[in-house]
Amino acid sequence: SEAAELLGLMHYMEALRLITVVELVAPTSDENITVTDTELNKVPVRLYLPRRAPGGLRRAMVYFHGGGWCLGDAGMQGYDHMSRRISNELNAVVVSVNYRLAPQHHFPVQFEDVYSVTKFFLQSKVLSQYGVDPARVCVAGDSAGGNLAAAVAQQLLEDPEVKTKLKAQILIYPALQALDLDLPSYRDNAHKPILPRSLMVRLWSEYFSSERGLWEAMAANRHIPAEAGPLLQFVDWSRWLPTD
Repeated sequence: SEAAELLGLMHYMEALRLITVVELVAPTSDENITVTDTELNKVPVRLYLPRRAPGGLRRAMVYFHGGGWCLGDAGMQGYDHMSRRISNELNAVVVSVNYRLAPQHHFPVQFEDVYSVTKFFLQSKVLSQYGVDPARVCVAGDSAGGNLAAAVAQQLLEDPEVKTKLKAQILIYPALQALDLDLPSYRDNAHKPILPRSLMVRLWSEYFSSERGLWEAMAANRHIPAEAGPLLQFVDWSRWLPTD
């Protein structure tokens, strides 16, 4: 990816997305689950509907994939397998959202896409259409998707138009703060495979802006303006966790 970008062949993230393309699988239904690629409120989703008799209203999960807001797809083999298994074992409707990605689209577009789908799905007429129990709906996501799930859960509490309350939020290794990019986990994993600190910083910066200055500031952990300084106390791990 770095070589392709340096040679001017393609953007760093476009090169990384080749991994996504290799992992994509078609929406294939089986004897247990009907799988379709469709849209909810004009946002692409992969929808998983159990085929067996519901025996009452079903659970539902709205899922947001990971990938640093720049990568990933609901149709990747791992996400498809997970959504299919959850739908089958829990007899649940699963809505896996394909939100728009950076660097073509920056914050808050990703959040707006997932929020739009969730708010649309929580309408009484939509829940009724899919036979979903309004008291058993959750949002979930991994990594960047965990960030989006937490943001959606918070925003729904403040939205007077939404009458249905979420049952739960499920956050899988979520990325929940960008104030301090030099916490122990960043140091411990600075050069580890898959997600070294340099890539994590690049993903965060691309989510917000394509300006190289932001990327460089985040890499040096000097991206927080002075007026945001008081917020750092909330991510001071030494205040909340024992040193061991």
